Amino acid sequence: MTQPGQKRNYQREMEQIMEREGREGRIPSLLLHSCCAPCSSYVLEYLSRYFDITVYYYNPNIAPKEEYETRVKEQERLIREMGLQRPVKFLAGEYVPEDFYAAAKGHEADPEGGERCVRCYELRLAHAAGVAARGGYDYFTTTLSISPLKNADKLNEIGARLGDQWGVPYLLSDFKKKNGYKRSVQLSAEYGLYRQDYCGCVFSQAEARARKSAGNGR
Repeated sequence: MTQPGQKRNYQREMEQIMEREGREGRIPSLLLHSCCAPCSSYVLEYLSRYFDITVYYYNPNIAPKEEYETRVKEQERLIREMGLQRPVKFLAGEYVPEDFYAAAKGHEADPEGGERCVRCYELRLAHAAGVAARGGYDYFTTTLSISPLKNADKLNEIGARLGDQWGVPYLLSDFKKKNGYKRSVQLSAEYGLYRQDYCGCVFSQAEARARKSAGNGR
């Protein structure tokens, strides 16, 4: 049990769930929300040993549409090409960018990692929870925590709350642990994956361009 003021070890909690499922001798189903192929690479490599995975690609924050389509194709290609222990299924959500802009309204100028991003987490995880519940999955989770720029505490807090609401457990996780992010970079290079230089939305893209310009002295 986590003591007051002690930081939760989500990696260990996830391992305990997998150990328990293993003792019961079954392979549970997992709906894995994926933000992009590079982030999903290590997560798929790791979790496919323990779960029957369906990758759920729901990211209405990504802009422009051409960028969204590129990322979808890379996700599908990675699933086809990775030599995983179990077959992985793919499920595409609807691309309705207006849903993201509605969620982000009033927070367009927030810095990356601020309230706008939290609302984006909530939007995507809420859809994933609904799909997981309607599909009868044993668990759902997201690849988002593999990024050093994403708040694992907030993601797990949102995921656990939505899991309670929908009646499907959220698989607590912090995939950047145990060199998860480093491994995702290695796998991205191995499979020649397209690695974008911004999170996905027009606001993060503008921030990335500003950082690049500042770094180049322009």
